[in-house]
Amino acid sequence: QVQLVESGGGLVQPGGSLRLSCAASGSRLSLYTMDWSRQAPGKQRELVATISRGGSINYSDSVKGRFTISRDNSKNMVYLQMNSLKPEDTAVYYCHAGWISNNYWGQGTQVTVSS
Repeated sequence: QVQLVESGGGLVQPGGSLRLSCAASGSRLSLYTMDWSRQAPGKQRELVATISRGGSINYSDSVKGRFTISRDNSKNMVYLQMNSLKPEDTAVYYCHAGWISNNYWGQGTQVTVSS
């Protein structure tokens, strides 16, 4: 069983930056592929960034070049650095850990990009 807790969300102006953190407990994070997804009101959840156990990374086209996912297995942490934020990045951001048939989600953290 893995417990995930996201933090770092908030209100930021367009063009600003935020760093989201996902703290894991209950198991070694190194076993899991980790990803960040987001869901805006009235929209489907969107996968934005994935980092595999081996460190391979993928981004959605909507965030490529602006967001950076990273992990620190020694601290059981995953991060999402978000730069050049746009109003359309406004959403609840979720951390997810996946390994074989095991999937765990955090409770989400709100990111609002507005002037």
